[in-house]
Amino acid sequence: MLARLWRVIRLGLAVPLAAALAAATPPPSLPPRIVAVGDLHGDFVTWRKIASAAGLVGSDGHWAGGRAILVQVGDMVDRGPDSLKIVRDLMRLQKEASKKGGKVIVLTGNHEAMNVTGDLRYTTPADFAEYATPDSSALRDRLYQVKKAEIEAKYRAGDPSMTPAAIHDAWIKVTPLGWVEQRLAWAPDGEIGRWVIHNPAVAMVSGNLFVHGGLSAEYSKLPIAEINKQVTTALSSIDRSPQSIINSPLGPLWYRGLVTRDPKATEIPATGPPRPAIEQELTTVLSAYGARRIIVGHTPNLAGIQLLYGGRLVTIDTGNSSYYGGPPSYLEIVGDRLIPHVVARSGAAGGGGE
Repeated sequence: MLARLWRVIRLGLAVPLAAALAAATPPPSLPPRIVAVGDLHGDFVTWRKIASAAGLVGSDGHWAGGRAILVQVGDMVDRGPDSLKIVRDLMRLQKEASKKGGKVIVLTGNHEAMNVTGDLRYTTPADFAEYATPDSSALRDRLYQVKKAEIEAKYRAGDPSMTPAAIHDAWIKVTPLGWVEQRLAWAPDGEIGRWVIHNPAVAMVSGNLFVHGGLSAEYSKLPIAEINKQVTTALSSIDRSPQSIINSPLGPLWYRGLVTRDPKATEIPATGPPRPAIEQELTTVLSAYGARRIIVGHTPNLAGIQLLYGGRLVTIDTGNSSYYGGPPSYLEIVGDRLIPHVVARSGAAGGGGE
């Protein structure tokens, strides 16, 4: 009798215990939602429209993407007027996303590297004006006085007849208000410079390999961590040498060889051993890292996002900035699904498709 009663009790306990164990077993993990955004080049309005359409920010501009992962592939800056606004927005969203279980990865592009190392060919007057304060004029004058002998020597090397007043006026003309503050911010020890140097040049997310320009067969011999370390070192030391990883046409910030072999676009010298065919090099790179695909910016294609070689190469620089006038876009990745989206420059977001 007691034995039978014990069997009943055990059976009664077993049912809720099994249910409790089942409830405690975590469900199969879903693949992360990844949103990849190409070059923005100083167009803050378009950036915000893309981020809003992708569900990454709310109407207040704060992170609304939950556990999504945003990857911006570099070249936030230059050409357009609002580079600083984009930089500060992404810096803030990085912090907000991490508190909500999401993540914001901002890659270093060639234009970020150019700003750190002082190559300001594409920085606009409006860009410099964003850094200006009521003290900018006085700060610029103080810098001139500190560097006066050096500046005068430089100008007189080109024209020995220049007077001190003429040299001062010429320097002021090419040194807009905000220039000094911009250089301080982008220095390796400046607020923005430190942030850029901390950001990766290459990132792997769920089998997706992200890089601004591309990865050549030569650089794919290096682990991702080593590539990022070399970029960090080159930026920290302001390495302007042509062979530096941040300047080399074969390096991750500039390489276009996975997209085109036009010598004018790739800037790869014709001398030396012939390069492998694009598909062969793509296979080499993906195999080196065990990646499903590589996703790049840097080379604009105003026709839209391209899924090439069976989706193993994806180009996402569609000319988002109004400087280029291409279709604003973002790529959504969920597992093996690659979904390009187009965002209207004005009004609601456009449609997306495989």
